[in-house]
Amino acid sequence: MRQQVTSLEAHGFESPTTESAFSSTISSSSSASDRRLKALARHFVDSSPVMDSHSQNPNDTVSPSPTSSAFHADSVFAHLVRAPEDPILGVTVAYNKDPSPIKLNLGVGAYRTEEGKPLVLNVVRQAEQQLVNDRSRVKEYLPIVGLAEYNKLSAKLILGADRCISPLFYCLITHCMEYQDVRFKSPAIQENRVTTVQCLSGTGSLRVGGEFLARHYHQLTIYIPLPTWGNHPKIFTLAGLSVKTYRYYDPATRGLDFQGLLEDLSSAPSGAIVLLHACAHNPTGVDPTIQQWEQIRQLMRSKALLPFFDSAYQGFASGSLDADAQPVRMFVADGGECLVAQSYAKNMGLYGERVGALSIVCKSADVASRVESQLKLVIRPMYSSPPIHGASIVATILKDRNLYTEWTIELKAMADRIISMRQQLFDALRARGTPGDWSHIIKQIGMFTFTGLNSEQVAFMTREYHIYMTSDGRISMAGLSSRTVPHLADAIHAAVTSFA
Repeated sequence: MRQQVTSLEAHGFESPTTESAFSSTISSSSSASDRRLKALARHFVDSSPVMDSHSQNPNDTVSPSPTSSAFHADSVFAHLVRAPEDPILGVTVAYNKDPSPIKLNLGVGAYRTEEGKPLVLNVVRQAEQQLVNDRSRVKEYLPIVGLAEYNKLSAKLILGADRCISPLFYCLITHCMEYQDVRFKSPAIQENRVTTVQCLSGTGSLRVGGEFLARHYHQLTIYIPLPTWGNHPKIFTLAGLSVKTYRYYDPATRGLDFQGLLEDLSSAPSGAIVLLHACAHNPTGVDPTIQQWEQIRQLMRSKALLPFFDSAYQGFASGSLDADAQPVRMFVADGGECLVAQSYAKNMGLYGERVGALSIVCKSADVASRVESQLKLVIRPMYSSPPIHGASIVATILKDRNLYTEWTIELKAMADRIISMRQQLFDALRARGTPGDWSHIIKQIGMFTFTGLNSEQVAFMTREYHIYMTSDGRISMAGLSSRTVPHLADAIHAAVTSFA
């Protein structure tokens, strides 16, 4: 019986007259391109809907699919509405669309040099070069919990290594002359009571921790500070927790509402989870003092509240890795349990590498081991295993004494430049006689300043001065430079005097 080849001929292919001839043609072809061509020819033969005059079997034709009309109908997603831009990342979207040569982006928290350029630390480049030169490295999957060496070093960085420092040195790095009983040795690490898993930066660490708690902790309410990073409530809600807030920022003083904080945590149910910013609170830049941290610790332990630290800026706030980790270490030193989410986005500039870790401090090594087994069950269906490159960079730096020392120097230089930008902006506003007390700019710490500007003033500054920030008045000090401070000061002065 003659093969159906009408469609094949129509597409310019030679039409074999018999099945044997077709097979002979296939077998005579030795090149890969010929084989692909013949496979295509078979496709046209098999799928042709055209019948020649010798075929009387209607089953030889290909009927239209019952759902083929769907290709001409509206999309099954046509009912969707356009989602709003992320309030933080949307700032950058608007900034990128602005053609103005004087535009300034102070929205997203990413460090910039004095020239306004992104910075790759020299120590990161050195570590990467070492990794590239190591021909024994492979790209195999990491275990579910990530790179073991990285996890161990990350836990020591935030919780404290097997060492102590003197009270005098502590006073020097924290400018505190009262809190004397300081030990940076971590008994939790010594006793193997810590489990650490590599996660996708700080966001991923918080999400994994949130889902773990939603599955295995008896209290499903987490209290977060008001205000806090805009992603916090979304992360924990989607993780399965109920989100409530506690007072934190006092707009009147542009400082910490410490009394409100204590009252709200005192009213929280026993066992509730409490999110704490380890340092450089985002978005306010307002941190408790060491003495206030001690009161918070005592209150939380007395009510069996579970601390969940978000440590996104260790070393980036004060310039000292140890000083910025002290609030976390105070909670670990008392023998209680806690969770700590870490990120290396800011302090190593590894924003796009998505390098983070979640550490859970437990009561015993046995419990820590069981916790890790359950964390694996959270991670496996979420992203299976974490990426290898960024964690390898971090591990290379943390384990090498020379690279580690160079990192601390570069880290302090970034922190010092931000502190300098705070002083310059404060001085510029004072020189212009801008109404109000702007001392909070130099009292706050870390990447962000909560200016106190309202949404109307922010909109004015964007419209008239092409300065982009979140509508709550938060600005990234890391995005400023000596060149752009005067422009920002002019904009703030105009906004404040125009919209009281």
